[in-house]
Amino acid sequence: MYAVTGITGKVGGTVAQTLLAAGKKVRAVVRDKAKGRPWAYKGCEVAIASIGDADALTAAFAGADGVFLMTPPDYDPEPGFPQTQANAMAIEKAIVAARPDKVVFLSTVGAQVAEPNLLNNSKMTEEALRKLPVPVAFLRAGWFMENASWDVEAARNGVVPSFLQPLDHVIPMVATADIGRTAAALLQEYWNGVRIVELEGPRRYSAADIGRALAAALGREVRVEPVPRETWEQLFRSQGMKNPLPRIRMVDGFNEGWIDFERAGEHRKGAVTLDTVIAGLIRNGDAA
Repeated sequence: MYAVTGITGKVGGTVAQTLLAAGKKVRAVVRDKAKGRPWAYKGCEVAIASIGDADALTAAFAGADGVFLMTPPDYDPEPGFPQTQANAMAIEKAIVAARPDKVVFLSTVGAQVAEPNLLNNSKMTEEALRKLPVPVAFLRAGWFMENASWDVEAARNGVVPSFLQPLDHVIPMVATADIGRTAAALLQEYWNGVRIVELEGPRRYSAADIGRALAAALGREVRVEPVPRETWEQLFRSQGMKNPLPRIRMVDGFNEGWIDFERAGEHRKGAVTLDTVIAGLIRNGDAA
C-alpha cells in the first residue's frame, strides 16, 4: 500500500491513478473527509491528515510500502520560512515513528541553491528528510508547464506579461503528468539511502515558447511582453504579498541561470511537450 499526499492535485492525482492502474493499493492522505470521498469511490483507503500534524501523518504513513510526499506551496513565506520548518519537523517525526519502506519527496530544480529564494522551501525539507532512517528519493522537477494556466486569460486578450526574461531564455520545464508517472515508478523501485532524481521535459522552453504555444492553441496572435524588473516588488505587494523578495529572487534565479539542476544524481526527461500541455489547458478551460 502506498500513501499519497497531495492527491487532490494534478501531480498527486497522477501518482495515485498510475499506482491504481498497476494494481497497487493506495491510501489517499487528505485534509478532510470530503476531499477523500472521490478517492474512496476509486477503491482507496482514506487518511485524514494535515502536513503539519505529526500524529495524524504517523497514522497515515503507518504500514506503507512507500510515501509520496508533497508539501503545500507557500508563495509568500514569513522571513526564515517558519511554516516550512514546522512542517518539516512534523514530517520527520511522523516518518521516524511510522517507518514506511521508502519516501519519494516532490522537490524542485534549484533545491540545492544556497542563495535565498522561494525554492529554499524545498531545500529545508530535503535537509530534514536526509536524516531519516528510511530510503528517500528527492524528485527535483523543473518549472511546471501547467504554470502557463496563469497566462491563459491574458492570452485570450492577445498580450501575456512575462516575468521570465529575456523572452528567448530557456529554462527546464516539465509536465505534471510526467512528474506523477515518474514518482509512481520510483515508489515501486528499491534503493538505500538518499537518491536524487532530476526531471525535465523533452527540451527546454522559454517565455516566447509559451506565447507561441498559447497562440497555436487559441488560434490567434499572442504577444509576450516582459514585466520590467523594477516594478516587480510594488506589483507583488499590490497583489497582497507581504514578503515578495523570495519570489523575486526565485524568478531572478531562473532568468540568470543560477537556478538549474545540480547534476548530482540521475537526470531524466519526460515525454510530454509544452504544446501538448497548453493545448490541454485551453481545451479543458483551465486557467489559474
